[in-house]
Amino acid sequence: MSTKRIPLVVVAGPTASGKTSLAVELCKRFNGEVISADSMQVYATLQVGTARPTEEETAGIPHHVMGFLPPDASYSVALYAEVAHAAIREVHGRGKLPVVCGGTGLYIQAVVDNLQYEDQPGDRTVRDELNKRIAAEGGEALLQELAAVDPQTAARLHPNDHGRIVRALEIYRTTGRTITQQNEDSRRTPSPYIPCGIRLDFRDRAVLYDRIDRRVELMLKNGLESEARWLRNQPNTDTVRQAIGYKEWEPYFAGEASLSEVTAAIRQGTRRYAKRQLSWFRHQDWMTTVYVDDGDVFAAAAKLITDWEGAQSV
Repeated sequence: MSTKRIPLVVVAGPTASGKTSLAVELCKRFNGEVISADSMQVYATLQVGTARPTEEETAGIPHHVMGFLPPDASYSVALYAEVAHAAIREVHGRGKLPVVCGGTGLYIQAVVDNLQYEDQPGDRTVRDELNKRIAAEGGEALLQELAAVDPQTAARLHPNDHGRIVRALEIYRTTGRTITQQNEDSRRTPSPYIPCGIRLDFRDRAVLYDRIDRRVELMLKNGLESEARWLRNQPNTDTVRQAIGYKEWEPYFAGEASLSEVTAAIRQGTRRYAKRQLSWFRHQDWMTTVYVDDGDVFAAAAKLITDWEGAQSV
């Protein structure tokens, strides 16, 4: 079996930064296909709130690991990595360039670093108990509880990251080992990839915020309210309903908030999420920054890939 590493392009950055359009153009130029790295775009029936690209936006470029799960299905970084690795091998095997594109940093890290995860189906009883507690006590309380046993994982989570806080505590409760301990053990197998990381960023944060505001307006126009109302009535979708773009509708559906208040909450929640994404990606030393507000993003990214390909052929 060949041990030659697979060339892999990664296009990462905050929400609304233009990752999809850039990845599509790069795939056209370098004969590639996209492997999605978005924790919400895996769900088949959730198009609007997850900003899953339309057929027009994908422009004929195949997109993998996207839109294949019902919203009540359990999912994890480990399951994502398994599916993504298979998709990358398949794309590469057909002579195409795999282009991982997304904003979920943990998913990208799991693939690029080839993290090995233990088989952890989880414990529904423990998870249900933790979900009830986080709904009653809030994310900050359980995040502090997590910090007492796994400060490294707690430090990179936000109190609103209910799903990940619950999952981290569930893993510790059921295995007696923290996610940090498991991640350290998981790095024993070398990565099968030669990555070229492109990190989209902004010199002027206001430019990103304006793009976020326009995306939220487009989501509302495209039926976000109807999608959120539909999701609300689906069983076993508590985790998905905590995502930005869906959870903000609960006060509105209860008659406790106006549409303008919901819109403002989604905008604010998305901005905060984008700030966390920017912070995470800036700590990835293997990535090179391309500033969206500098101008021709495609030209800058294409040059990085051309130089990277040239370095491999030396």
